[in-house]
Amino acid sequence: MVNFTDQDKDRIIEMAWEDRTPFEALTFQFGLNEPQIIQFMRREMRPNSFKMWRKRVKGRTTKHQKLRTFENGRFKCSRQKHITHNTISKR
Repeated sequence: MVNFTDQDKDRIIEMAWEDRTPFEALTFQFGLNEPQIIQFMRREMRPNSFKMWRKRVKGRTTKHQKLRTFENGRFKCSRQKHITHNTISKR
């Protein structure tokens, strides 16, 4: 697995917690597929936090691009500025 900076780790965790951010967005930005994201979250989070996260995202249709019922969904939160290839613009 890739060695991520602390900023990257924080961003991966934040994106994984966001309801409307699909796993495909994490794959696009960080190169991690869904099983790797789950493994990453298990390693980086406390056990209870990981269990809460898994319970939250398991079966959630918005976390999987193919299961979404809407056509033009966003894969960034409203608070997030423009992100281009894993580079966060200055606020």
